[in-house]
Amino acid sequence: MTDKTVSGLTEAAEPPHYHGHRERLRQRFREAGAEALADYELIELVLFRAIPRRDVKPLAKDLLKRFGSFAEVVAAPAARLAEVEGMTPAAIVEVKVVQAAAVRFGRGRIARRPVLSSWSAVLDYCRTAMAFAEREQFRVLYLDKKNALIADELQGEGTVDHTPVYPREVVKRALELSSTALVLVHNHPSGDPTPSRADIEMTKAIADIARPLGVAVHDHIIVGRDGHVSFKGLKLI
Repeated sequence: MTDKTVSGLTEAAEPPHYHGHRERLRQRFREAGAEALADYELIELVLFRAIPRRDVKPLAKDLLKRFGSFAEVVAAPAARLAEVEGMTPAAIVEVKVVQAAAVRFGRGRIARRPVLSSWSAVLDYCRTAMAFAEREQFRVLYLDKKNALIADELQGEGTVDHTPVYPREVVKRALELSSTALVLVHNHPSGDPTPSRADIEMTKAIADIARPLGVAVHDHIIVGRDGHVSFKGLKLI
């Protein structure tokens, strides 16, 4: 029904108020760019296509309140997103597509390029891929003799404060790939990237096994919500 009767007269029903808001928001994004939008407004843009017939501003603000920032909303597990009232399966897919695109973009910036001369891009990629994960993950960047990336592999995922790492398996995989250098990466879901004693001992164990086989450990990076640390920068390697 597209018409309504008022005092015996027929007039076109007005579109919902949020239709004009959506177009204004899209226009501001086109003209001023993402920096002109608040986090909740960017989330609104993500949700528009998945939820076409509802004002999504309250939902966007609920997501921010729940998770803390745009990055943390995008990185939140699908199961936790589903706990927020109003998040449909389609909306969750839209959010996770944004995360996948960000990770893929970051990986593309370091693929087939000398990693050591693209260090800021490496750090950006590691933070995008892992900093907001709710469980510890351990990742290895395998490099060739020119320090270009051969493979980026997630070796394991553990609990909120521990991931099992098997040094011999890490080095075995390097030999399978004909890799001559490694960059180790893991995250601290607590947010604090300070290395633990176990982190230091595990790094030393991998380096001690790799060195006689001609495989160098260039660095071990720990990322968290509060930043990152480099073992090389701390002179732990």
